Amino acid sequence: MEIVDAHVHFWKIGQGNQPWLEHPRPNLLGDYAPMAHDFGPADLLAAAGDIEIAAAVHVEADALDPARETEWLAGLPGSGGAGDLPSALVIGADLSQPEARDVLERQIAASNRVRGVRQILNVHADPLFDYVGRHYMREPQWRANFALLAEFGLSFDLQIYPHQMPAAALLAAEHPDVTFLINHAGMYVDRAGVAGWRAWRDGLRRLAGLPNVALKLSGFGMLDHDWTLGSIRPLILEGIDAFGVERCLFASNYPVDGLYAGYAAIWHAYADVLADAGAAVKQALFADNARRLYRLPGQEKA
Repeated sequence: MEIVDAHVHFWKIGQGNQPWLEHPRPNLLGDYAPMAHDFGPADLLAAAGDIEIAAAVHVEADALDPARETEWLAGLPGSGGAGDLPSALVIGADLSQPEARDVLERQIAASNRVRGVRQILNVHADPLFDYVGRHYMREPQWRANFALLAEFGLSFDLQIYPHQMPAAALLAAEHPDVTFLINHAGMYVDRAGVAGWRAWRDGLRRLAGLPNVALKLSGFGMLDHDWTLGSIRPLILEGIDAFGVERCLFASNYPVDGLYAGYAAIWHAYADVLADAGAAVKQALFADNARRLYRLPGQEKA
């Protein structure tokens, strides 16, 4: 099976740039100490099994210094050819800071593979699920700096919870020239009752009403550590129904989701969900949409 993986992470622990990995503390991932070791392109390829990785998009991994992370990625051995990994970079930047422009410019100068930005925005009343403890989308400085993405031609990887989707929809409407890629199927987090499902479902539909928003189908193990084909199928199908085949893309979130399933098992589960789909649908979801949305070689910006 040939795929374009739209969401992977690489890191080198000894650099001291990811203290959350150097000193693991249980959070929504559970005990993630087993992944607290170096992980790079060669490790991803070794884990792939019968999955042929044609390209992979690296998404920032919560580095203390995102520019140093990008410079390290740009300097990986063999990172100069079209077939090398990572194929594209979604860089980190704190858009609430006055030096946000400089941080972006430094990373763009470091690599011609920079395609987008991610700043995690997840806020939740339960400390176990709260990533950032503040509502960046409400902050004037953050909102002003967000306009830099259109200036630099960058997409935005949108990582939020369902209750944040109405605010995110307003943000996407205000920035029609920025492509938004919702991370991890919208992170359906509040699963105790029907209200949580409705918040997720209705939030996705609202975001799907905006033509510059796409949905990344990934990260199912983060909130369902014992996921099965039966538990992820309705999430995948609901997402595809909301956004359409042309605005959905599969990804592994490896090695994070490697805590819960092997690399090949993740992709084969996706294939099983789409067992009855036609070849064109599978090609779009497994490869072509990622190539287009992240402007991989030979593709234009979506």
